[in-house]
Amino acid sequence: MGECGSGATSGALGEREIIEAVKARLEMMPGMPVPFGDDVSAVNVDGKRVAVLKTDMLVARTDVPAGMSFWQAARKAVVMNVSDFAAKGALPIAALVSLGLPGSLPREDVEAIASGLNAGAREYGAYVIGGDTNEASDVVIAVFLFGTAKRETLMLRGGARVGDIVAVSGFFGKSAAGLRVLLDGCKVSEKLREVLVSSVFMPHARLKEGLALASSSAVSASIDSSDGLAWSLHELARMSGVGFVLESVPVADEVRRFAEFNGLNALDLALYGGEEYELVVTVKPKFWVKAESAVESVGGRLLPIGKVVRDKRVILKLDGKKQLVEARGWEHFKSKP
Repeated sequence: MGECGSGATSGALGEREIIEAVKARLEMMPGMPVPFGDDVSAVNVDGKRVAVLKTDMLVARTDVPAGMSFWQAARKAVVMNVSDFAAKGALPIAALVSLGLPGSLPREDVEAIASGLNAGAREYGAYVIGGDTNEASDVVIAVFLFGTAKRETLMLRGGARVGDIVAVSGFFGKSAAGLRVLLDGCKVSEKLREVLVSSVFMPHARLKEGLALASSSAVSASIDSSDGLAWSLHELARMSGVGFVLESVPVADEVRRFAEFNGLNALDLALYGGEEYELVVTVKPKFWVKAESAVESVGGRLLPIGKVVRDKRVILKLDGKKQLVEARGWEHFKSKP
């Protein structure tokens, strides 16, 4: 007797294996400006410009922790997409939104979702111009973002070269710590709680920084860190065919205090959390000053954390000791809120 199907469920596969299974059954569009597996997709408009496309989904049960308002959730659904545009140096213009809503959802919650979507889009200069609604068993907010970019300035994941400088646009760990406060009841002062929880409820995309870096032509590879710093580094390494040696991990001061008080590892919170929405980039050494100045000119900062190497691993060197940075981070179906 033959078996029907492999027996593996989506939960057993996990998000990344599901994506690979889908990709293997898709016919690739000729001349794709952005390969499968990058932060966004794109279509050629003419010889110089591309239409940049991105969709990301927020589901209440898995993505909206207790205490987060529907306005904040809807705004965040837009910010998630804008962050991927930022990592490519693409300008968002318009969004379509598909809403799945339970039939019992109160009108004021529907209006809060609409207001949050508008706030998120306008914060980054875009507009919500349409979409779709349907009944669902849970609140689902799926945003499809459209924008444009010069093909030659798109910052893809696959361009890192040996000797390039690895850098990030900010400090890490606050979202991971904030989720520990919300979900695990970790102890923290009221002032620190406000900072950590705000990083979960009110994230910000580094769009100005991404556009500035793209214009500088100093970046060889770029990714957004929404799945965690460690996973983002491994993705850059995999798609570029290189490795990294890190000389520092930019742990936020608030995370160090939180970790010390709760007996947690601040380094783990910074490396293996998620939803930070920082940029992780590699910069050509001769253009470092240009890249740093470009980011500072828009009010941001660029923090060097290591170098690109031939050895296809991600290694952290701290206090004279080496440790392997694992390829793990947030993954739908496998990671539990």
